[in-house]
Amino acid sequence: MGASQSYTLRGQVTRLDATTRITLSVLALASGVYTYLGVRELLNGSETAVFLGAIVYASAVSVAIYAFWSYLMRLMPHVRQAGGRRMLYLAMAIGAAMIIAMSSWLNAAALAGSAALEQHLAVTTEAYQQKLNEAHENALAAQSLLPDIQLASQRFSQLSQEEARSGALTGTSGSGTVVQLLRQMSDQLTSLQGEIEGSRKEVKALFEQGGTHLAAMRRLVSSQGPIADRSNSFGEEAVQLSGLITALDQTSVAPAVRRAAEDLGRSFIAPIADGVDADLRDRQSRVVGTIEAAVKTQSAALASAADEILARPKVEPLRFTPLSAPEAVIRYARDFLPSWAGAISIDLLPAVLIFVLCIIQDVIRREEGDEFEVGDMSAAELMRAIRIQKKIESAQVGAADEGVSMPPTERPGDAAAAEARELADADGDADIVQRNRPGAATPFPKTATR
Repeated sequence: MGASQSYTLRGQVTRLDATTRITLSVLALASGVYTYLGVRELLNGSETAVFLGAIVYASAVSVAIYAFWSYLMRLMPHVRQAGGRRMLYLAMAIGAAMIIAMSSWLNAAALAGSAALEQHLAVTTEAYQQKLNEAHENALAAQSLLPDIQLASQRFSQLSQEEARSGALTGTSGSGTVVQLLRQMSDQLTSLQGEIEGSRKEVKALFEQGGTHLAAMRRLVSSQGPIADRSNSFGEEAVQLSGLITALDQTSVAPAVRRAAEDLGRSFIAPIADGVDADLRDRQSRVVGTIEAAVKTQSAALASAADEILARPKVEPLRFTPLSAPEAVIRYARDFLPSWAGAISIDLLPAVLIFVLCIIQDVIRREEGDEFEVGDMSAAELMRAIRIQKKIESAQVGAADEGVSMPPTERPGDAAAAEARELADADGDADIVQRNRPGAATPFPKTATR
């Protein structure tokens, strides 16, 4: 049963030889084609130079892949020694790594290059969206100071009106030093309030323009057409959006609020009391001192709030970096694992066939044994060995008749004779060879009578 099974396996391996060669040729050709598509994206120059360079590189890759796997497929299954088999496995690992380095990543670029570039554009769009939002928030941060400024302005305005109407602070009504000071503080805060409210409109306009550019960038990501043209248009939109983000960052009025708050406290000049009598002038001086303390407190509060806004991290400018298809495939490799798996499988699939052949050869050796493998020969080889043996025996008989004594080491053809005997006796004894003229009497008649 063992010999029959091994004979069947040998026959199937022989029949699959043509299929194996065709498979290797097709895989090498497919890898060369995708390598050509991938390497074309990396070359620069005229169309002719790019075409010839890509063709030469792809052809070299195809030939290298076919030759490498052919060598291993022919040799590895027949290596028995463990050391030699390990060395071949090491050579196969090194060759596989080199194939991945020179071909597989380009195959992946050909399979998923456009999708990887679209992924890069989409990621960049989200980054610009985040930067625009951060710049917008920083620009509007000063708006949070507006309620405090409005409240302080209204308080000074109401105090001035009450002082002018009923003398709520000094006890004497009319427009005097205190009323003028309160109105002056109210006017300064109102002016600062108007500056903050005016910046809100500018910030809103810049943010809307940024949203328009972002919408155009998203349309370029999802639209159809050559990815190279879309990438160029995307870069133009990104440049304009970067300018808007920088403008938004510079539109913040927090620095102006900080300076105004400092000026409000430092540049306070107490007016001279202008009362008609000493008592009124004394009361006006005390009220002016109280107002000065309130102004300085308000100034410190506004300056502290402005410092918190200015302490926010500034929006770093973002610059769009165009990528080639192979670079994009490598950068976003995790998002395109199926494409990478397919590209690598095209190049490394013959390794599976080599493992299959190694397993089959091991099975054949276990079934046949070493002796059967040594005696494995065709009928033509067997007849040729018999003829060689007969010639050697005739030469020995002739030498003996002539009385020539030949030492065993000097007799011609002894080594060949020994080899021929081994080959002839591989499947049994030499007596099984039928002789047309037997030397002894046969136990049966030469002709049969009916």
